[in-house]
Amino acid sequence: MISKPASSHPSLQREAAEALLAGLTELVLRAGAAILAVDRGHLAVEGKSDGSPVTAADLAADRIIADGLARLCPDLPVVSEERVALATPPYRGSFFLVDPLDGTKEFIAGRDEFTVNLALVTDAVPLLGIVGAPALGLVWRGIVGAGAERLRVAPDMTVSEASPIRTRRFPAGCEWIAAVSRSHGDCRTEAFIDERPGAVRRCMGSAVKFCRVAEGVADIYPRLAPTCEWDIAAGHAVLSAAGGKVGDSAGRPIRFGLGAAGFIIPEFIAWGDPKAAA
Repeated sequence: MISKPASSHPSLQREAAEALLAGLTELVLRAGAAILAVDRGHLAVEGKSDGSPVTAADLAADRIIADGLARLCPDLPVVSEERVALATPPYRGSFFLVDPLDGTKEFIAGRDEFTVNLALVTDAVPLLGIVGAPALGLVWRGIVGAGAERLRVAPDMTVSEASPIRTRRFPAGCEWIAAVSRSHGDCRTEAFIDERPGAVRRCMGSAVKFCRVAEGVADIYPRLAPTCEWDIAAGHAVLSAAGGKVGDSAGRPIRFGLGAAGFIIPEFIAWGDPKAAA
């Protein structure tokens, strides 16, 4: 699935992404259903080489997405957190970047803020993103240049409602609402938020933080500590499609699939209002 040399990867643009959106959303819904079918009360948790947990739910979601992408887009490589040993970066054209279960710690703890993240990256930039939160009955999705929307999902995993979403513009004199991780805190991020007088922290799990900024519920999501590309690519695309911006602490864009060791991203800040980042 990830065996072709980088030079042979096609480079998909907006029109092709739009044609794929429905099929990719269906994969995210099916992966979410598989996660919910796992009994969290009798869950075996294993540790990966980096110390992070993996469960049967992670693996079930990964299988569904891997098989589906092989059918939908056999010519595009796929990088999944659960199959990263197979990855052969750099990826110069388009490729899929997948976290089958983002927020495994949230899932294990019995909380609902875990997600299925699927992104289409073109020329090192997330173009399409889908973030499914199956326990919340929500999916956020977007294509950069074509807008973003939130889907409400019924218990049978059918879509019951679709609403366009947009980031909010940050008015001077109002308090910042910062989406922060419940599981991953760090001193640099805390100091960054403290520099914004009156900032209010809202603890959230997984890529839900990107999506709350994308729909205007929060203003900013900073993480000035390392994370992985598959953790943020889908949320990056949704937020960008909704009018936001993601960059590092100096405002430089985040690049994906170019061969960073371990697919590590040292830091990022997700802004709802790009003008606030200036």
